[in-house]
Amino acid sequence: MNKIHTCDDLHLIKNILSVNNVTIGYQNKKQIKNIAKDVTLKIRNGEMVCLLGPNGCGKSTLMRSIAGLQDIFSGNILIQNTDINELTPTQRAARLSLVLTDKLAVSGISVMNIVAVGRYPYTNSIGKLKPEDLAIINKSLSKCGLQGFENRLYAELSDGEKQRVMIARALAQDTPLMMLDEPTAHLDLPNRIEMMKTMRKLAKETQKAILISTHELDLALQWADTIWIMDKSGTIETGTPEDLVLNDALANVFENDSFFFDMMAGNFKMRHDINGTVELIGSGVEYEWTKRALSREGFDYFGKQEAFTKIKVLDDKHWTFQCGNKQQQCNSIAELLTYLRHESYYIKESHKHSIIQPSLVEEYV
Repeated sequence: MNKIHTCDDLHLIKNILSVNNVTIGYQNKKQIKNIAKDVTLKIRNGEMVCLLGPNGCGKSTLMRSIAGLQDIFSGNILIQNTDINELTPTQRAARLSLVLTDKLAVSGISVMNIVAVGRYPYTNSIGKLKPEDLAIINKSLSKCGLQGFENRLYAELSDGEKQRVMIARALAQDTPLMMLDEPTAHLDLPNRIEMMKTMRKLAKETQKAILISTHELDLALQWADTIWIMDKSGTIETGTPEDLVLNDALANVFENDSFFFDMMAGNFKMRHDINGTVELIGSGVEYEWTKRALSREGFDYFGKQEAFTKIKVLDDKHWTFQCGNKQQQCNSIAELLTYLRHESYYIKESHKHSIIQPSLVEEYV
């Protein structure tokens, strides 16, 4: 039976990471460039947070600053209530693990040896691995789908495989705070989903705090407990995925003239130029995918009887296409689009004399 948590359990919730009134940026010979000012953030144990934002807004700078790889200009950063600047390198490595997008430039080193580096904060002066270290390493390899890769050379792996090795190394480090900068950048869709699922499961089972910087909006909406969304001015808004959607935070940061955030669908959709209108009749999954195809072709669709062209979605993946007095049955969307393109001149002409309805659009991928 699952345990029902009560208010008495609130004392179990702890801040693993606390960012207090921090200003981040960088300094060159001429001036100081502030990226974000007076930032206050936190991640609790058992929480997976996704950091989102457009390119160039400063996500990587924030990640590096939290990890202590880049100096901050003001404020403080605490890991388990200790200022990161007060920790020795070994102490820091036992509390924080970081996976960056930078690839290791190594040769002649096996996957096993690279993942084993994650255990160095816990080994003796000669770096000897104990049986429990080997067990953690093997478990980390398994979680990242790297069984059988132990003796393979890192330099000979694909980019996606190398990324999984670095994540396995961070898992082997076994820290209360894990930070991953674009961990899905070189992974295919199944592995991107599996990685996010693994990170969330790890946070819940081990009570680790996990911070992931990503462009995977759809995955973040489905898997993150909390989202930090950063705009180009350095302002960071935080909240559950659902609250940020309802507050228009996602739309305000990402939306532009080419696409918009569909609050009902929970994803971004393209804005297509409308070249013609058709009447679309039907229901079900075939109807929805026909709408997407029509949008991509630049045709609006609505239930107007006066439409010059009518498309009816039938059962069992069949369609009828009627343009004026011409009618044709189609056995696929590809065939339907062939007839639509052939008759597009007449549809566009009829469109000039019709009432233009708001454009419906296909999902943005």
